Amino acid sequence: MMNENKNQNLKDPRPPLIVIAGPTAVGKSDLAIRLAEKIGGEIVSCDSMQVYRGMDIGTAKVTREERALVPHHMIDILDPTEPCDVRFFKDKAIACVREIQSRGKIPILCGGTGFYLQAVVRDIDFTEEDGDMAYRKALEEEADRLGNEALHEKLKKIDPISYQTIHPNNRKRVIRALEFYHKSKEPISLHNEAEHEKESPFHTFFFVLTDDRALLYQRINERVDRMMEEGLLDEVRGLLEQGCQPEMTSMQGIGYKQLIPVIQGKADLNSAIDTIKKESRHYAKRQLTWFRREKDVIFLDRRDYPDGGRLLNAVLDRIHEIL
Repeated sequence: MMNENKNQNLKDPRPPLIVIAGPTAVGKSDLAIRLAEKIGGEIVSCDSMQVYRGMDIGTAKVTREERALVPHHMIDILDPTEPCDVRFFKDKAIACVREIQSRGKIPILCGGTGFYLQAVVRDIDFTEEDGDMAYRKALEEEADRLGNEALHEKLKKIDPISYQTIHPNNRKRVIRALEFYHKSKEPISLHNEAEHEKESPFHTFFFVLTDDRALLYQRINERVDRMMEEGLLDEVRGLLEQGCQPEMTSMQGIGYKQLIPVIQGKADLNSAIDTIKKESRHYAKRQLTWFRREKDVIFLDRRDYPDGGRLLNAVLDRIHEIL
């Protein structure tokens, strides 16, 4: 079902931006490539982990053959020892979008990291989030001492919305929310909501793929098994040998975080694989919750389109319908 946007019409002066979003393993990359080939577009990856070089298997990164079919951006732009946050990502991604548009091409923003997608689509301003380094360090030390859950509980009174929407293990976002309140005395959820209400600088066509939950979870489990067969354990081992540390941003990704203790001899491989599958399913659920809160999106249920060609035609039809 689509929520109509009165600005999305032929007279809209804003440059076009197509978004292909949805939960992990739903088929976003395949659709984005098909669409880009059809309309002569270029793909801007919106995945917080695919920015890292050498992290190919665990991030389900598109292959070099697929990248040869269509230009891809925001992939392999950082070493895994470098930090990446939403502000850095947004600035780089918008620069890519603008550059593609300047050449008369249509950018296709593709990914499942909802917060990052929203930041690009709305061009969210993060300048007010400059933090208090001493307070941030104190929070990090508290989390090390008492655990992520204890730090997460601090959000309950000051920002119940963030408490509900930020996972306890997402220490970085929990600390950012606490730090923002410490500095501004305002919940970061209110700030984010105000930014979310901003009109996008782009004429956006926002598609979200969904599917039957049981089928999606089955594909997630199969994908994890395939990643292990393709050598995910060796990929993680190689990253550690290159100097990556468990606390680094890159090593917080699902699949990487769970296999590090296995390599260190502190955990069982089969249990780690089961945890990767469980965390991936939970992540897919959180992704769908996020996208259902978005405005002016077009949901496409994969059950209504049994093959990639029909799904592509549905997207093209909706674009033409809006215009």
